[in-house]
Amino acid sequence: MTEYVIHRGGCHCRAVTFEVSAGRDLVVQECNCSISSMTGFLHLIVPASRFKLLSGDDRLVSYSFNTGVARHLFCGRCGIKSFYVPRSNPDGYSVNVRCLDPANIGRLTVELFDGRNWEAGATALAHLSQG
Repeated sequence: MTEYVIHRGGCHCRAVTFEVSAGRDLVVQECNCSISSMTGFLHLIVPASRFKLLSGDDRLVSYSFNTGVARHLFCGRCGIKSFYVPRSNPDGYSVNVRCLDPANIGRLTVELFDGRNWEAGATALAHLSQG
């Protein structure tokens, strides 16, 4: 059983801050879809119950495209997307591990995810937002 620690993170200007409960050793996905590859987002998908927005709700700007299910959330001041609600896991959050403070991160394992063929592989991510 994984022992959870609190990881804190936020956007570049720190107007938006959050914490997420996850293991010290993290397994994240590197997606090759258009938005993830352009932003360098490394996905740590967690259930909504393990994510807490600490500050900046009033600073968040939302962007949706294609099906409109994913809610991409950016800081309105610095433009960084440190987390969002993913299409694959609308009951959770995907946190950009690059926006986490490194203090509590042990080993980081990056798995490749073929987001260009999202429909073929999205079910492989569904379990990540289950409590």
